[in-house]
Amino acid sequence: MDQLSDSQVKAFYERAKASGMSEMQIEQAALAQGFTLSDISLMRKRISDMQTNGNKQDSDTSDSIKVGRQQIGKLSKRAIEKDSIKPPKKEPLKIFGSDLFNTEGLTFEPSLRIATPKNYQLGPDDELLVEIYGDAKGSYRLKVSPEGTVKVLNLAPIYVSGLSIEDARDKIVSRLKQSYSGLNSSGSFASINLGSIRSIKVMVTGEVVKPGVYTVSSLATAFNALYLCGGPNKNGSFRTINVIRNNKIVRTIDIYDFLLRANQADNIILQDQDIIQVPFYITRVELDGEIKRPAIYELKKGETLQQLVELGGGFNEQAYQSSITLRRNTEKARKVVTVRKNEFLTFLPQSGDAIVVGKILSRFDNRVQINGAVFRPGEYALGDNLKTLKDLVNQSEGVREDAFLNRVLIHREKPNREPEVIAVALGKVLNNELPDIELKAQDSVIVASIKELRQEYFVTIVGEINNPSDFAYADGMTVSDLITQAGGLTEGAIDSRIEIARRIKDSNLADVSDNVTIQILTLKINRDLSLSAGDQQLQLQPFDIVYIRKSTRYDKQRSVVIMGEVNYPGTYAIQNNSERITQLLERAGGPKLNGYLPNAIFRRAGERIALDIQQVVANPSLESNIILEEGDTIYIPERSELVRIEGAVLNPSIVNFSKGFSYSDYLSQAGGYGDRARKSQVYITYANGYTERTRKFLFFNIRPKVQPGSVITVPYKPKDDRRSDLTGPVIMSFFGTVVIALATLLRN
Repeated sequence: MDQLSDSQVKAFYERAKASGMSEMQIEQAALAQGFTLSDISLMRKRISDMQTNGNKQDSDTSDSIKVGRQQIGKLSKRAIEKDSIKPPKKEPLKIFGSDLFNTEGLTFEPSLRIATPKNYQLGPDDELLVEIYGDAKGSYRLKVSPEGTVKVLNLAPIYVSGLSIEDARDKIVSRLKQSYSGLNSSGSFASINLGSIRSIKVMVTGEVVKPGVYTVSSLATAFNALYLCGGPNKNGSFRTINVIRNNKIVRTIDIYDFLLRANQADNIILQDQDIIQVPFYITRVELDGEIKRPAIYELKKGETLQQLVELGGGFNEQAYQSSITLRRNTEKARKVVTVRKNEFLTFLPQSGDAIVVGKILSRFDNRVQINGAVFRPGEYALGDNLKTLKDLVNQSEGVREDAFLNRVLIHREKPNREPEVIAVALGKVLNNELPDIELKAQDSVIVASIKELRQEYFVTIVGEINNPSDFAYADGMTVSDLITQAGGLTEGAIDSRIEIARRIKDSNLADVSDNVTIQILTLKINRDLSLSAGDQQLQLQPFDIVYIRKSTRYDKQRSVVIMGEVNYPGTYAIQNNSERITQLLERAGGPKLNGYLPNAIFRRAGERIALDIQQVVANPSLESNIILEEGDTIYIPERSELVRIEGAVLNPSIVNFSKGFSYSDYLSQAGGYGDRARKSQVYITYANGYTERTRKFLFFNIRPKVQPGSVITVPYKPKDDRRSDLTGPVIMSFFGTVVIALATLLRN
């Protein structure tokens, strides 16, 4: 369907309609002739478009013809395979220009909206639009016949094939004057333009990707045809492409002129039956290395190495330009050729040469460096104005005030490239006490500063200070200065008993014994940090540590909480370091009448501490009347009238406390022991946190006393513990044996 022109589609449709077929029958006939459903859909759309355009043309007035060019016939399109638009595999080098005709967006298709070129030659199927205006009016579409003529009105045919638009205009106007007297002279005028243009066929042959015959627009150029065929192949020439017309070469195209200079003088408009012939290349050379555009370049006869470098865009900034080394193929092997710079203009590369432009050395011929304690460190050029060490120091604008001049190091390379260090007393050289040192290329001078040759000085302050830390040392610094830098004293700090711990550097100090390694100094300052004689006399030294003490009576407020059944519950501050539980109860007004001290709970750091506060209140001298600490909590509950029985009993329960009940009574209320009860390990947890377990005397279990708020816990035996089945009989048997033994002893 794509290969059918609009006229062919229209003719097929009209023949089918003339035979009386419906649209459905037409589509069935098309299927029978091998058309696909997509072809039929496309045909239906094209017929609809043609009918719309035909109706529009019929509605236009006949006395004016719109000038708009259309291409007659379908032009050839290059089919780009999916694989061809994928990025090519990375290769060492590409042939320069090979991508020009392999770019989908660069087709070189002619524009139909441009003015008709002056050298355009009319041919069969071209259409001329003639419009007469003024005193007389008329519009004509003249199509060039296969014989090369056009016919207007009843006048004789006019031969225009091979003529330009200007020449054809003159002939047509001359013929029209037979019907329109005074045309283009008195009141009537004629305008002749190129309308729809024809298609032409050109042949592309030789070393191209897809040689063949291509249908192109009559405005198409040589580059358009080269694009359609994919351009020269790997053996094709980019510099000697011939356009042959009537068996004569009318133009030789050098694509490099377009690529390098954007010159399209060789991109001529093609004519029908033109032949584009791409021959084999003659000379190709690889150019790689430090060049702006590494590639494989084609050279014409007589082009030199200098011209090759220019094709590659010239050397880049890192290129070694004194000489170029290339590899050349001979009849038997390869050889290396070195070309000096003065030979670039005359040396002729040969096909197959592989040229690699080297890189300059990463070293300097005249560089010296100076770094460290100078005002302008950096690199300097060794020359007439800079030959010696003193010259280098002067060019760097001199040494800084903190420069260490007793020893300056010059790093130098020996002739065998081994490193060498030369020590110089720079201070004496600058004072002309020693001769100056002559420098050599690559010398590097290091002027150290005094600070770099010693440990970094600092002082430290700790203790009752707002920001204890290390601070940079400065000459003349005092303790008050350091306290100021550290944010001042805390509220609890005292201004006396300040200690300074100092390192002993001089072992001959008279007031220091041999076994002392740190010297301790004490002083007193003004709390307001005002100047004082003692503070000013005792100046700090590097690495001193200053200790600020806290007042013996100063302490932060610490709080305890007492809650529950006391007269004044709440939070209380600890008055001193020896305040105890009984004192806190006294400050809280003591327990209320319903407060039950035996069940009082004492917690420290969130954990429950087992204390019998009732005993503590009764006897404050007990050790359990402990000293209070920050965060302690005392809770005095009401008297609880309940007892909980849990664990290995038949019915775990909470029962009412009865003063006359024993352990066995409470156990009975829980249904007695379960099958896996450990009767000998029953324990009771009291409300105050104490836990009391069952004790044994001989073979008897002595149960703990049950109090209000107690929890009776009967532990479980492990599931595989079978010894319990024999415990009773064994105990009874042993008990009987003991009784018999005692009776016998008494009888005797």
